[in-house]
Amino acid sequence: MGIALALALSAAPAAAQTVAITAGTVALGDGSEPIPGGTVVIRDGRIVAAGRGVAVPAGAQVVDATGKWVTPGIVAGFSRIGLVEVDAVDATNDVEAGNSPFSAAIDVAPAVNPRASAIAINRAGGVTRAIVAPATARSIFAGQGAVIDLGADMNAVMRARAFQFVEFGEQGTREAGGSRAAMHVLFRNALREARDLSRYSGIPSGGGGARQARANDQRDLPLEEVPGANSLLGPNVNRPDDVLLTRFDAAALVPVLQGRQLLLVHVERAADILQALSLKKEFPALRLVLVGVAEGWTVAKEIAASGVPVIASALTDLPNTFEQLASTQSNIGRMRAAGVKVAIGMIDDEEARQVRLSRQYAGNLVAVARLPGATGLTWGQALEAITSAPAEAIGMGEQFGSLKPGRRADVVVWDGDPLENATAAEIVLIDGVQQPLSNRQTKLRDRYRTPGEGQLPKAYQR
Repeated sequence: MGIALALALSAAPAAAQTVAITAGTVALGDGSEPIPGGTVVIRDGRIVAAGRGVAVPAGAQVVDATGKWVTPGIVAGFSRIGLVEVDAVDATNDVEAGNSPFSAAIDVAPAVNPRASAIAINRAGGVTRAIVAPATARSIFAGQGAVIDLGADMNAVMRARAFQFVEFGEQGTREAGGSRAAMHVLFRNALREARDLSRYSGIPSGGGGARQARANDQRDLPLEEVPGANSLLGPNVNRPDDVLLTRFDAAALVPVLQGRQLLLVHVERAADILQALSLKKEFPALRLVLVGVAEGWTVAKEIAASGVPVIASALTDLPNTFEQLASTQSNIGRMRAAGVKVAIGMIDDEEARQVRLSRQYAGNLVAVARLPGATGLTWGQALEAITSAPAEAIGMGEQFGSLKPGRRADVVVWDGDPLENATAAEIVLIDGVQQPLSNRQTKLRDRYRTPGEGQLPKAYQR
């Protein structure tokens, strides 16, 4: 059945036609439960309709998904996919820049390799988009992350400079000189340098209304191409002698200060979470997203009241560090029950290679909900946590992450329940275009599954 489905859909480019995937169990990715006998209609690379009772347009190519499940593509909520091939080989590892004089100004987009082996492997696992972040090296600021698709082409970066990533926990403490107190001084000093730089150049450090709309239109431009930015970087800007940031690093933090660029903050322990949330009192324009958040359940009411979204590690349940002493597998379930907007991410957990495991983690949270005294997620909530919730957290929920009308047609047809480990993706569409599912692992499997006689000598003879 899987082969027939693939052949039917590959007859013509899906983005150039209307396609109806019918009779499958359809999950929208918005937190609702699966819909048996549903239909998904795609036209020109966008979702037209999805659900039960959806009419099949005249002339549409019909794909029979009887016995299959149809969902949005999986979104890797926090990853470093495409930035590294072999950790120990510096020439293939662009996750961090330990010898660079720059920190906040670093932009990972030029380093993303669409042909990294992990891209194809995770695409075959149903992952269609990823939030990609750099790692810190010599500063609490790691640099600017990107949102990418995992399509089989060379145009992976969907949005460059989508956010700035900063370490506020134990890692940030080390980078700041050894204490959290020093880390917070370093952070506040950096934002004040950014504010001062914008003042010296005559660019207001706040934004709203028409100015904010124009700023959003310019978020994908390199800094030097944003109108007015040359005055930030030009030689005529006189800065005090006691600045700690390079001019480029300070300029890169101006959009964060103005609220034009998200700030992803890695925090784990409850006290650090509250300190991160308190930043908005001093810098009200900040748009925060919390990452990791192992002890989030202990301060869930405060997080919910702030409205700050969370990209949390799903199954952290051991006190591996002093900032994770209150870890529990009920963390995400308890935060969601308290009203926190939660997505699943994989920081410090094979996030460069195995983001497809987020599907397994989501399924485990469904199982956790069945344990006495534990708090997990419903099936619909678990799928939402790896599809639309990460997209919403990064401010791109109107673009992808669900099967709502108008979204990009990132669609996966599975041979069973996608939150079950034994389930495999049979069809993966990105922007309505069917993607190849072969990769290095499948090629090795096929090569050695049925070895035959060849020119090479046998390893041994009886």
